[in-house]
Amino acid sequence: MRVAVVGANGKIGQQLVELLHNDAEHEAVALVRKEAQQKQWQDKGVETRLTDLEGSVAQLADAFAGVDAIAFTAGSGGNSGDDKTLLVDLDGAVKTMEAAQAAGIKRFVMVSAWQANNRENWADELKPYYAAKHYADRELMRSGLEWTIVRPGALTDDKGSGRVDIGEHLPAGKIPREDVAHVLLGCLTTDGMVGKAFDVISAYE
Repeated sequence: MRVAVVGANGKIGQQLVELLHNDAEHEAVALVRKEAQQKQWQDKGVETRLTDLEGSVAQLADAFAGVDAIAFTAGSGGNSGDDKTLLVDLDGAVKTMEAAQAAGIKRFVMVSAWQANNRENWADELKPYYAAKHYADRELMRSGLEWTIVRPGALTDDKGSGRVDIGEHLPAGKIPREDVAHVLLGCLTTDGMVGKAFDVISAYE
């Protein structure tokens, strides 16, 4: 399976590209915004394409040529303003869905946020971010694509443990980005994951 990783320069995206690249049964196509990022992946032997979520749907669709599935791991980042959250986490995600449809790609895995589906659990200081995720997820669910939505808890850079809990209503928790990348790979390669949306946090004994 050839998987386009949108947001391949992000911390989750980087790890997912590495997992796909090192898996003999799959191939990563890294989508990045900058030429320097493109060179870094190309130097590792990863096919890389330049694209921008603030560009046109047609440009995104061109970047998806020959791809079997899309993993949306992009995000505006914690230091950006609400305008970028709107343009990347919401409109960028929706344009990616439209581009997938235009390119004839069905499979789409989305990185969302813990309890983005449940307004009562949104942190006050993150409401614009949560709103963007909430409505992007809703658009994906009615897009006609073969979707899976992964809603990770608070992200850390810790070493992954390989032990996670998944469910529709998990308590607040943390999870290493490495474990999220493994969950995404599992969603892409495991039967029965289409049409699933779930929270995921680290499992503690």
